[in-house]
Amino acid sequence: MNVAQQLVNGVIIGHAYALVAVGWTLLLGAARLVNFGHGQMYMIGAFVAWWVMAATGLPYPVAVVAAVLLGAVLGAVMQRLFLRLTLSQDLVSLMIVTLGFGQALEGAAGLAFGPKPQTLASPFQEMSVHLGPVWFTVQDAILVSATILVFAGLYLALHRSWLGAAVRMVAEDPRLTTLGGLRVSRIYMGIFAFEGAAVAFAAALVAPRTPILTSMGFDQVVMTFVVVVLGGIGSVLGSYVAGLGIGLFTALFGALVSPAYTTAAVFALLIAAMVLRPGALSASGSFAR
Repeated sequence: MNVAQQLVNGVIIGHAYALVAVGWTLLLGAARLVNFGHGQMYMIGAFVAWWVMAATGLPYPVAVVAAVLLGAVLGAVMQRLFLRLTLSQDLVSLMIVTLGFGQALEGAAGLAFGPKPQTLASPFQEMSVHLGPVWFTVQDAILVSATILVFAGLYLALHRSWLGAAVRMVAEDPRLTTLGGLRVSRIYMGIFAFEGAAVAFAAALVAPRTPILTSMGFDQVVMTFVVVVLGGIGSVLGSYVAGLGIGLFTALFGALVSPAYTTAAVFALLIAAMVLRPGALSASGSFAR
C-alpha cells in the first residue's frame, strides 16, 4: 500500500465531506434544525451543473455558478414553505417534511434528467499533478482550496461581521432577537439559502469525481450527518476537522480492510464517540467555535 497516496486521497475525501456538510452545520448551529433533504439538494446541484454544460455547451465555471444560484433559490424556497415550522421550532414535523421534500426532489430529478448516470466533465479532472510517489488532479486541488476558503470565510463572517452577530443571536434566542428588532424570518431565509448554495457548490466540485445519480443523495446525507455530529453540532471548525478526520479514516480503512465496509466502520466510530464522550457532541456552546 502506498501510504502517502492514501493520505493524499484521505485529505481530498475529507475536504469533500466537510464542504458538503458546511451548510448543514450552519443550519444546525443557528436554527437548531435538521434538513433531511440536504442530500437531494446536493444531487440537484450536481445535475444542474451537468445539464448546463451538456445542454448549453457553457464552460464548467459557469455551470458551477448556475448550480450555486439555483441551490440558493432552492434553499430560500424551502424556508418559505416551512416558515411556520421553522419559527415554531417544531423539530419533529420539520424533519418529516424535509424528508418528504427530499424525496420529491429525487422524483422530480428522475423525471427531468432520467435514470441513467451522468458525468460532469470538468476539464480540471483531466489534469493531474505528480509529486514523487503521489498524484492528484487539479480538480482535487481546487476542491481542497475552495473548502478551506469557504470555512475560513464562514468563520470570519460569523465572528467579525454584524450579520454573523445576528446569526449568533438567533442561535442563542430567536424570540429575544425578535424583540431586539431583527427580522428572524429573513435571517432564517439567509441561512437556508446559504445551505442550498453551499451544498450545490460542493456538488459541482465533487461530482466530477463520481457518477451523478438520482439516488446519490442518500449516501451524502448519511455521511454529512456523521460529520456534523462528530464535529459537534453547529461547530464550523469542528465540522472541518471531523470531515478531514473521516476522510483520512475511510481512505486508510478502505485500503487496509475493504471499501465495502467503510460506511459501517464510520458509524461504529460515531457510536463509540457518542458512548464514550456524549457531552463533547452536544450542541450547547458549539456554534461559537
